[in-house]
Parts: sequence; C-alpha cells; structure tokens
Amino acid sequence: MVEELREIADRILNARVIAALTGAGVSKESGIPTFRDSDGLWSQYNLEQYATVEAIFTRPKEVWEWYRDRYNEVKAAEPNPGHRALAKLELFLRGNGKDFAVITQNIDGLHQRAGSENVIEIHGSLYRARCSACGKIYDMEEVVNGPLPPYCDCGGLIRPDVVMFGEPLPEKALDAAVRYAQQADVFMVIGTSAVVYPAASLPYIARDAGALLIEINLSDTPITSIADYVLRGKFGEVMPELTNAVIEKAGRE
Repeated sequence: MVEELREIADRILNARVIAALTGAGVSKESGIPTFRDSDGLWSQYNLEQYATVEAIFTRPKEVWEWYRDRYNEVKAAEPNPGHRALAKLELFLRGNGKDFAVITQNIDGLHQRAGSENVIEIHGSLYRARCSACGKIYDMEEVVNGPLPPYCDCGGLIRPDVVMFGEPLPEKALDAAVRYAQQADVFMVIGTSAVVYPAASLPYIARDAGALLIEINLSDTPITSIADYVLRGKFGEVMPELTNAVIEKAGRE
C-alpha cells in the first residue's frame, strides 16, 4: 500500500479540486451503528416506524423519542482518527490553494467536530430540527430537552432536519455535491456501501468527468470495479496514512 499512497499523494498534490464522499462506515469506528450491517439499525428497529414522514405525523411522540435517543447517541460519540485525518488533509490542501469538500451521507456531525470546514450534508443533520410548516430551523439540543413532540410558534410540528425514507435530498446540498463530483480532479469514496441513490451516483459522475477515483473501504462495493485505487482497511487507519503521505510528499518538493 505504501507505493499506492505515494502515487495517490502525487495526484492529490497536483489536483485543483478534491472531494470525499463518506458513508456510515466512517462513523461505525466511532461507535455509531450503520443501517445495513448485521448489527445495524435495520436489525434492531423497524425503521418504517420511525424514519418516514408518515411516521412523524402519525406517531410524533414515539418518533421523537427515538430521534432523541439517536441524537444523544451521536452527541456522545467522538470523531475517530480517520475523521481527524480527513480534516487535517482538508485544512492542509486548502491552505495550499486547493478546493476541498467533504460530501457526507452521515447526519452525525462528526466531520465538523473533527475540524472539517467545507462539509456538504446531503442527508441533513441530527443537530438541527425544522418546522414542517414554516421551515424555521431549531437547535436539536433545545428541542429534545423540551416537551415532545415539539411545535413551532406558528403551530406546525417540528421534525428532525434529516432526510427520511422516501424524501428527496435537499436541493441545495445535492446541487453542491454534484458540482464537486463534476469538477473534482480526485474523488474519494470512503466507508459507503454505494447502493443508496442518488448519493451512489456521485462517484460515477466524477469518473465520467475524468476524476481519479479512490475507494477506501473494508470490503468490495459497486465502486470497487471502477476505482483507480482501492485501499483496503479501516478508515481510522488508512486515512491518517494517506494524509501523512500527502504532507510528507509536499515537504519534499
């Protein structure tokens, strides 16, 4: 892997735009369960009871109690070495005139807490809530520590500001993600199963636009066969190695 890291570092340093698409696998190493693993949320809950728009309106108290528990779970988690290394890489490259974005499917805020600054949350954030009627944004900490279910001053039911099953992605975030996929010289796909669309289309958009495609994952995904480089291993181990390789190579030039 050492030689591969050197080659990738060279390409990153010669890139103008770099983007990373991250999925649930990067947060699993921080103790946050994924949806689809054998020990994930699918195996513990019938998510149709909690993670749909219909559920929030028909069983608001029950759904809000579930989301309160999920919020407390992610709030108690800590960014892992992979999160911190990705943030370090972003800050280093942006400090050297590069454009860098983290496009995440995760709603746990761990990238921001690790220090990443340009984060595109295509599935929303568990740290926010919004009124289903007027769209007013609320801080989740304030909401979950009040009466549940919560209601806005306008009378509308407040809901978590996350994408629920069957909902479209937020247009502004999706447009930004697609733009980075189209413009990226290097596109990294990290810890995602690459089966949830439209997020799973982003690596294909990047590849078709000429980006170098890098996958970091523990196992094969649909992206493996089209990736230029496949780095097998834990996010918390591989990402620090890649970040160090980029910084070390830059220091030798």
